[in-house]
Amino acid sequence: MATERERSEWPLTVLDTHALIWYLEGNPRLGTAAKIAMDDVASEMVLPAIALAEALYIVDKGRTSITSASDLLTDVTADARIEVFPLTLEVLRQSLAATQIPEMHDRLIAATALHLRAEGSKVAILTRDSGLSDAAPVPIVW
Repeated sequence: MATERERSEWPLTVLDTHALIWYLEGNPRLGTAAKIAMDDVASEMVLPAIALAEALYIVDKGRTSITSASDLLTDVTADARIEVFPLTLEVLRQSLAATQIPEMHDRLIAATALHLRAEGSKVAILTRDSGLSDAAPVPIVW
């Protein structure tokens, strides 16, 4: 478990789709640092709407052990540490600066982080996705 000193240093964390799903499943593929951040009761997490939509699609297609999209939504909305962040015009504008990220969903996740950073937040992205982590414009936690 993270110490009080470490907790005070956690940035605002932007969740990638698989980080969310693997955390809710208790999947061992979730990175150690990502699990510590997501377990921490003091964490502040942002879930981009695009990542939530992708997670719902993955659950709906039966590609996870989460039993239903409704269960996923219940888990997300029940966790007061998670803020679902809308896909705004500002996020879309930020995505224009993330052209080095090839996949649209990942680009919008990074753009959400860029937008939050531009608003003054210390931000990191929780992801294992190499397409995102190799080109991410903000720190990665995994």
